[in-house]
Amino acid sequence: MNDSQAAPEDEVDLMKEIISLCKQRGFIFQSSEIYGGLKSCYDYGPLGAELKRNIMNEWWRAMVHEREDVVGLDASIIMHTDVWKASGHLAGFADPLVDCLVSKERFRADNAPRPEPGAELTLTCADKGQAKAYQKSIQERFGVELKRGGKTLKGLKVIDEETFGFFPDDSGDAAESFPYRGYVSPEIGSPFLSDERQFNLMFRTSLGPVDPVQQLAKAIEGKALSQEEARELIEQKIGENAVYLRPETAQAMFVQFANIQQALSLKVPFGIAQMGKSFRNEITVEHFIFRSCEFEQMEMEYFVEPGTQKEALDFWKDKRLRWYQRYANDPSKFRLRQHEPDELAHYADDCYDIEYEYPWGWGELEGIASRTDYDLKKHSENSGVRLTYFDQEKDNPETGKKGVHYTPYVVEPAAGATRTTLMYLLDAFCYDSPRPDAKGNVKTRRVLKLHPRLAPYKVAVLPLVKRDGMPELAREIVQQFFNSGINAKYDEQHQVGKRYARHDEVGTPYCLTVDGQSLEDGTVTIRDRDTTEQERIKIDEALQVVAGRLAES
Repeated sequence: MNDSQAAPEDEVDLMKEIISLCKQRGFIFQSSEIYGGLKSCYDYGPLGAELKRNIMNEWWRAMVHEREDVVGLDASIIMHTDVWKASGHLAGFADPLVDCLVSKERFRADNAPRPEPGAELTLTCADKGQAKAYQKSIQERFGVELKRGGKTLKGLKVIDEETFGFFPDDSGDAAESFPYRGYVSPEIGSPFLSDERQFNLMFRTSLGPVDPVQQLAKAIEGKALSQEEARELIEQKIGENAVYLRPETAQAMFVQFANIQQALSLKVPFGIAQMGKSFRNEITVEHFIFRSCEFEQMEMEYFVEPGTQKEALDFWKDKRLRWYQRYANDPSKFRLRQHEPDELAHYADDCYDIEYEYPWGWGELEGIASRTDYDLKKHSENSGVRLTYFDQEKDNPETGKKGVHYTPYVVEPAAGATRTTLMYLLDAFCYDSPRPDAKGNVKTRRVLKLHPRLAPYKVAVLPLVKRDGMPELAREIVQQFFNSGINAKYDEQHQVGKRYARHDEVGTPYCLTVDGQSLEDGTVTIRDRDTTEQERIKIDEALQVVAGRLAES
């Protein structure tokens, strides 16, 4: 795929362009938009659904279909509550959360910005209207009138590690002082914050026809309970039928380890792969679909003999990095970062992140963790079922005979399909070098240079005009692609130049144009998205040409 000249950074906000394009062209919409939308929830439109599915299909092909040692699983989203008790999610899957008393943003305290004593605390709002509303809210609630300048509010400063103050008109003395928590809200930089509270990141619901609210109402009827007694009773009654939406797909692969290994007579090393939705009651939802409450994962648990996990980790971290780079225009925007010892999860002995250089900086794209034997042992202890592997060829040190049971170690490449979708949109979006159009006017193209295998439409078939038999011939060509399993698009709306531009914007790699000559000699024009070069090919060979280029890409 050819590189293009991108528009200067000061002329384009890439994320705004991506979000706008996604809505205009049917990739991604805000969920429940006609009702005001639901924060952190998104719907994938016709083209977004195709792009995400193509990414997931490529992952499945690379991880399962092209390997003899990896098999697939499609497990239930809802699992037995004991699964989450054993894995530690119920007890420890929580974060200290804080609410901004101005913007109502809820965020993780441990990741918040931390201005030092003496620093000015400037609140930066989305626009002038929001700044005016927040200025009024702060004045009514806290009794201070901050100075508004455009979309910023000024007048606050950190006094010491426990106090911040209001300094009107750059006064040297604070007119009012307030408790300082040591950090501010990430969204607007506000120090007006609630106390820290623990929030469980798992979504809880109930299983069964009995309404837990009705049971709870009966249980507390006529009782005078303290707050602590009420909480215990509520937890007891809700817990009787409580289940959780899975926060990750990994646990099902551990729970089904023995069934899958025995059913298929798999030998270590082998892997179990799964794609599917997971749910986390995230506090910080940011950067469009980068982090959201509902997302799709692509995970694989690779079971190895203890002592060989480092070799497996090295193999998978390099292989996964190459997979991302294969479909990208700019491979230099990816890197591997090894976790520092104090970053490692308690169950891991090593871990690497594949990071991508997003517009806001380097961020995680996929984690490849060496999880040791923690998960299998935890589930074995809590279920009473032995989750070990019997190696018939390995010597048993206790008996001196062949055959030994051991608990495999696990290396886990864990990727997010939604985050990968955003990454490839960012990688593909560009402004091409200015060039003259058919009328001689110099224009700059907006293009999604998606890898052809990932593109929603592989080919568009365009009749030059809507008469003289051209639409009928174009539809016949489209049907040939449909019959071969290649997603094609028939498009007759607007003049052909606008159609080219439209398909450039959605990433269609090839356009076939049916014109008057097509009816005379059985040829069509094929146009390449990246180069805009055109050549004539025989209609009878169009399917073969496009399929060949897709296979070679």
